[in-house]
Amino acid sequence: MSHTDLLSTVQRWIDLDPDPSTRAELSELLSDARSGEQNAYDTLERLFAGRLAFGTAGLRAELGPGPLRMNRLVVRQTAVGLLKYATATLEGATAKVDNPQDVQAAGARRIVIGFDARYQSDEFAYETAEIFRDAGWAVHLFDRPGPTPLLARQVLVQDAEVGVMVTASHNPPRDNGYKVYLGGELSRFLEPDGLGVGAQIVSPVDKEIAATIAEVVAEDFAPDAPAPAAVPAPEVPTPSGVQIIGEDARQSYQREALQLLDPQSYPHRDLSIVYTAMHGVGGAAATDLLYAAGFADVIPVEEQFAPDPAFPTADFPNPEEAGALELALRTAREHDADLVLANDPDADRLSAAVYDAAADDWRQLSGDEIGALLGRHIIERGPLRTGWQNQPGDTTPVIGNSVVSSRLLGKLAAGRGVGHEETLTGFKWLARVPNLVFGYEEAIGFDVDPVHVRDKDGVSAALIFSELMADLKAKGKTAIGALDEIAAEAGVHVTGQLTIRVDDLSQLGQITAALRKNPPTEIAGDVVVDSLDLSTAGLPGKEFTEAKSTDALIFLTAGGHRVIVRPSGTEPKVKCYLEAVAEPASAAPNAVAAARETAESTLSDLRAAMQNILA
Repeated sequence: MSHTDLLSTVQRWIDLDPDPSTRAELSELLSDARSGEQNAYDTLERLFAGRLAFGTAGLRAELGPGPLRMNRLVVRQTAVGLLKYATATLEGATAKVDNPQDVQAAGARRIVIGFDARYQSDEFAYETAEIFRDAGWAVHLFDRPGPTPLLARQVLVQDAEVGVMVTASHNPPRDNGYKVYLGGELSRFLEPDGLGVGAQIVSPVDKEIAATIAEVVAEDFAPDAPAPAAVPAPEVPTPSGVQIIGEDARQSYQREALQLLDPQSYPHRDLSIVYTAMHGVGGAAATDLLYAAGFADVIPVEEQFAPDPAFPTADFPNPEEAGALELALRTAREHDADLVLANDPDADRLSAAVYDAAADDWRQLSGDEIGALLGRHIIERGPLRTGWQNQPGDTTPVIGNSVVSSRLLGKLAAGRGVGHEETLTGFKWLARVPNLVFGYEEAIGFDVDPVHVRDKDGVSAALIFSELMADLKAKGKTAIGALDEIAAEAGVHVTGQLTIRVDDLSQLGQITAALRKNPPTEIAGDVVVDSLDLSTAGLPGKEFTEAKSTDALIFLTAGGHRVIVRPSGTEPKVKCYLEAVAEPASAAPNAVAAARETAESTLSDLRAAMQNILA
């Protein structure tokens, strides 16, 4: 972009921007740049070097002015593009379906909108609500910040064509994001098998929405575009003419979650639970649910219970991050608790820690360990709810996990005669697994109720994990012991990660491209016997389609170990997923311990080897 074009584009952006704060920031930079200040010009170049990419994760970025940040103008343009895409698709559906009454009336078109407690989340939600309301849609808007799974549930309850959740999940405090779900007749038209109803978007829909947003932006910045009619306002009020979703929806979610319990076979509630909301929106939903289930001894971490967009005790409010559970573990020691539970800020993920007697200290469980424990529990209990069978003639319940998760659950399912599916990364794919009764991904995402929530849900997962832990305690067992039982049955699987951070998102593809060009023939002295490039091939046994192409490389070694390399979908880093395996000589505890020690050593070797390969 030339000097003149850049300054002209910035001025047009300022004219369109409804937020006085970001307008003022850009206006000052523009004035300085016009006066010849190079630093101001360089800053504008960075802010206008592109546009946030709208993908299957929607949008997520730091708050700030310009097209590469999250702000009210970016959200307005995104909402208008989403509206135009949905409207055009529904109009096309009307002409093609046998019963057009289902999609004919514009008044029947519904959108459900939720938001977390981050900076400007409510404003972004209200901007979206106004745009859809003005287009004649029935808008259902949450009355206050709440968990992502409650929004996902309401997409199904309202049979809404579109769901929007404004959240940046567990990102740093200055970030925000915009998640999109499709449902109703819109989803059933796009995916006639019905498996995508209520789930997050997948390709090619994300690309089609992105293209429509690009058209909206092009119209806004066309040379003959009309002058903006919007008047800047420092606040976005709750829009009129929308239907407010309130306490009834929260109580309905709780009643349905309680139905997942089996109080006859699993009646025990003697469990002391420390819970942290990580300054997010899960606090009331999770603790109220646990109390209602009969868990009377729930101890909230007070410093982190109330929603706070500044996240004062957690610079990076991800329960997986080292040190994130420090306050919760301190509280657990003070109260001699049995279990620590943590939701991330939008409560769609769940972390847990348990006391490890052998180490005489608390131990945070990995996502794979929680997934194995919950998976076995649900295999033994059976589906937690009726209505899971969604494929005519197929009566086999299925558990699933993402490809970057451990292979342990698949082996456990095979040994128990239960169906198992492995999918690409993300619950958008797990939600579409036929007859799914439980799904998980290693990044502490779990869905124990796929019938009612077509996404990961850290609130209901906390309930079922507490049921499991109380049952183990009543039997004189521990989570660590249960993991050893699973290892004795299906082998020891030890997982870990290596993360390569980059300064620029454009560098992400360069790392995998280099690895694709020069793949390793051995890793830590173990010969690579098989490799898979998911950008050009499907998962084993799966048909490859362009929609499922993803930048990921899988390497399997002669020793049965596995390494997966893929760029993060939401953060500037490349992730390397490591899995080492070992077969215990017997089911005896000492044999399992010896196999685990061997696998841990191998995992360390794999990590060191990949560090050298990717450096």
